[in-house]
Amino acid sequence: MKLFYSTTSPYSTKVRMAAHFAGLPTELVAADTNADPAELLAANPLGKIPALVTDDGLAVYDSRAIMNYIDRQTRGSLYPRNAAKRTEVDVLEAAADGICDCLLAIVYERRSRPEEKVHQPWIDRQWQKAERGLDHLEANMPRLGKKPNAGHFALAALLRYIELRFAGKWQRGRPKLKRYLARFEAVFPDYAKFKD
Repeated sequence: MKLFYSTTSPYSTKVRMAAHFAGLPTELVAADTNADPAELLAANPLGKIPALVTDDGLAVYDSRAIMNYIDRQTRGSLYPRNAAKRTEVDVLEAAADGICDCLLAIVYERRSRPEEKVHQPWIDRQWQKAERGLDHLEANMPRLGKKPNAGHFALAALLRYIELRFAGKWQRGRPKLKRYLARFEAVFPDYAKFKD
């Protein structure tokens, strides 16, 4: 299988960690989405990452679709079977991914516009959403048992990304989130492979 990814993409990080944890062998293919590489567009017409191409040529894209695919292929390694617990994991994953959406909107606003056209009210709005999400996670920290789930991977990917792009701007008043990656690494020692 081939997994198209970028090292800075939090969605790619989530999927790469999950595939590694679940034991699903994948060939990693770094992709520059700005260049619209033909192989990526063949896998995902939207040209977005991550995108997974299975051994039989099936293209699976959007990080949550890939996470669910990995889970099915590895007999439930990422999501609990209990309906209530599954919903908790789904909501945690959605919260972490949603915060990443806000952070990426800020990054793209700054990156794609000339400085004089950057719309600060838009950036402020996205940051407010991200902060509300972070505060919610701080107040409702997920339990981290011996085995991480899809929500745990999403949260770890979010925290890696926010530290990469917004270092020092998110930790105040969030001691549980600050400690999360150390706790996560205790149950997923291979996290060190995904830090860069």
